[in-house]
Amino acid sequence: MIDTETFEQALEEIGAAVGEVLGSVLPTPGGPEAQLAEAMRYATLPGGKRIRPFLLVASADMFGVSRRSSLRAAAALELIHTYSLIHDDLPCMDDDDLRRGRPAVHIQFDEATAILAGDALQALGFEVLSDEETHSNPEVRLALVGALAYAAGSRGMAGGQMIDLAAENETLAIPEVTRLQQLKTGALIAFACEAGAVLGRAPDRQRQYLLSYAHDLGLAFQIADDLLDAEGKESVAGKRLRKDGVAGKATYVSLMGIDGARRQAELLADQAVGHLKSFAEKGDVLRATANFAINRVS
Repeated sequence: MIDTETFEQALEEIGAAVGEVLGSVLPTPGGPEAQLAEAMRYATLPGGKRIRPFLLVASADMFGVSRRSSLRAAAALELIHTYSLIHDDLPCMDDDDLRRGRPAVHIQFDEATAILAGDALQALGFEVLSDEETHSNPEVRLALVGALAYAAGSRGMAGGQMIDLAAENETLAIPEVTRLQQLKTGALIAFACEAGAVLGRAPDRQRQYLLSYAHDLGLAFQIADDLLDAEGKESVAGKRLRKDGVAGKATYVSLMGIDGARRQAELLADQAVGHLKSFAEKGDVLRATANFAINRVS
């Protein structure tokens, strides 16, 4: 198991490397569409923890994938994630005015620009993923595009957002909240781990181990988010907190209480780590990620 300092250094290193790739693929402002490019760069650079890209690179490292390939795939994933954040913050969605410690895109620019920036980031993500520079094998690129499209679509992230919106007028129990979060938060985390195995052309069994790990990690990550929303500081989190409680949304915290939710997050993190046994020391970074996910403060 790697120590906290080593893990945080790896998180920072990979985050910076992904940021460099993002800077190179994002459009440069110019011409009559300059504001669109400005909004895309504003939303994406600099980023947050970049935990999803980190998971993708760390998973790919276990199979000896070149960083050139994994960093480009990770950048594509971050573009999709950032598009979702822009749209989630819109008044018609979660109506947030603060993201990553700065005004949300629709506040900094306007709603129309925010919608277009999200649309353009989504398109760019698939453009990067399908490019030969990401992987020389077209079958691998096709598998990545298909998996990310599934994770981001109606049976993944977008579907989870729809359930989340509907939940404002419904009372959800634990199974419904779990499904909501498996889609809205967990789908892209699952893709991050699966993509490493796809890039490395790993056996199906190892790919399934990573998906099982991601399933438990994604729920633990979301419970940690719920705990942060209930107990965290906005100055550290970089976003508005206590909104779920005000809106009356069902969360793990509202249904299980603070202590119950924390115990559940710890249980899920332990389960996630259990799926990595066959990877031996190669899985140490992912083990440390599970610990980080439930103990972070932002």
